[in-house]
Amino acid sequence: MAAYILRRMVSAIAVMAMVGVFVFLLLRLAPGDPAAIIAGEKAAPQVIAAIREQLGLNEAMPVQFVHWALSILGGDFGTSLFSGRPVLKLISLRLEPTISISILTIILSVTTGVSFGILAAWRAGGLVDRILTAFATLGFSVPVFVVGFLLVYLFAIRTHWLPVQGYVPIENGLGPWFVHLILPTLALGLPYIAFIARVTRASMLEVLSEDYMRTAAAKGASSYAMLFHHALKNAGVPILTVIGISFAYLVSGVVITETVFNVPGIGRLVVDALNSRDYPVIQGVLMLVSGLYVLINLIVDLSYTLVDPRIRY
Repeated sequence: MAAYILRRMVSAIAVMAMVGVFVFLLLRLAPGDPAAIIAGEKAAPQVIAAIREQLGLNEAMPVQFVHWALSILGGDFGTSLFSGRPVLKLISLRLEPTISISILTIILSVTTGVSFGILAAWRAGGLVDRILTAFATLGFSVPVFVVGFLLVYLFAIRTHWLPVQGYVPIENGLGPWFVHLILPTLALGLPYIAFIARVTRASMLEVLSEDYMRTAAAKGASSYAMLFHHALKNAGVPILTVIGISFAYLVSGVVITETVFNVPGIGRLVVDALNSRDYPVIQGVLMLVSGLYVLINLIVDLSYTLVDPRIRY
């Protein structure tokens, strides 16, 4: 296990290095000049040139990359070109809304998706299975922003049951915090519920068709014991895999969801930084998200041994 973790850590470093090169080149080669944006539309060329010199944008790309990479390794993600504040400080100020939506979405998606998948597999071919399968297909096919606008129309505009946008910090009260997160969580969680439910159903059906499951049924095992003690445990590896993938997809979904519901989280920070060509902010967020994704993949891989003792590294 220790050797496997070491190998994965080495590969993670290589992956992060490639991500860093890609992010740096992608932003630098994209059209647009941050110095011109900062200076304004009517700025003189001399002013724009002075801003470029101040920001180091007139240096060769390899030199810019070396300076940036050394800063990242030292824990300095740079300073925002527009606000003048450290990137890590800006990210920390936006973390709470994003973490709140992500945690609630994962809890909702895993509990509901796995439950729907087990129920559909248990009633395979029946009315419940067909209804849940249709729901999973529809939920996985409809984009997040479409679901968000539908929820806004139904629960905020038509019925006025829930707030349409904004975020209330948890320190201002658990009730207002939770109420403002209901719609974003439902909009973001629907595709993941459908995704997890489909994989859970397929994995459970495969396990339930095995000979040892028929033997357990012949010996009088209860439906609960067959589903949860035998089938779910043996179907756990694909389910864990899809849950890990859902974490990765959650990043892109959060950006859209926070934009639709005007939540001041990391997603909105990225959108604002893209519009203003704020290189340090975009690079800092992408590097942190990439590192989190690599870490989640490692945790998911190691968790396989908990559900299947036959797996060894």
